[in-house]
Amino acid sequence: MTQRVYLVILLLCLRLMYPLVTGIFMDKLASKKLCADDDCVYTISLVRAEEDYNAPDCRFINIKKGQLIYVYSKLVKEKESGEFWAGSVYGEEYEDHMGTVGYFPSSLVSEQHVYQEANKTVPTTVRNFERRSLANNCM
Repeated sequence: MTQRVYLVILLLCLRLMYPLVTGIFMDKLASKKLCADDDCVYTISLVRAEEDYNAPDCRFINIKKGQLIYVYSKLVKEKESGEFWAGSVYGEEYEDHMGTVGYFPSSLVSEQHVYQEANKTVPTTVRNFERRSLANNCM
C-alpha cells in the first residue's frame, strides 16, 4: 500500500515538473510578417523608443525611452491584435541586451532611418514564437 502511495506521489511530482523541463510554447502572434528578405535577417530600419515598455513574456524585449532598436520584421496585424515588430536593442549602454531579438509594440517607437523596404511577405511559423520559459525567466 505504501509503495503505491509513493508511486502516485512520484508521478504527480513528475507531472508538475514537466513544463519546467520541456518549456512552455506560446501562441503565434500573427500568421504573416513583412521582411526585407526571405529569411528576415536584413535590417529594415532603425527606430527610437518613445516610451518604456516592459515585456509581458520572453517573446518580447524590454525597451526604454530613447533606446535605439534595429527592426528585422514587422508582423502583419490580424483582427484585434496589436501591431508588433521584431528587433534588437542597439547601443553601448545596452551591451548586455544587444543581439537579443524580441517583439515590441510598433506604436511605442518612431522610425529614425529606413535601410530597405519591408516588401517581402513571409509566413510565420510556430518556431518564430516559441520560447522556453522557466518560472518567469526565459532560457
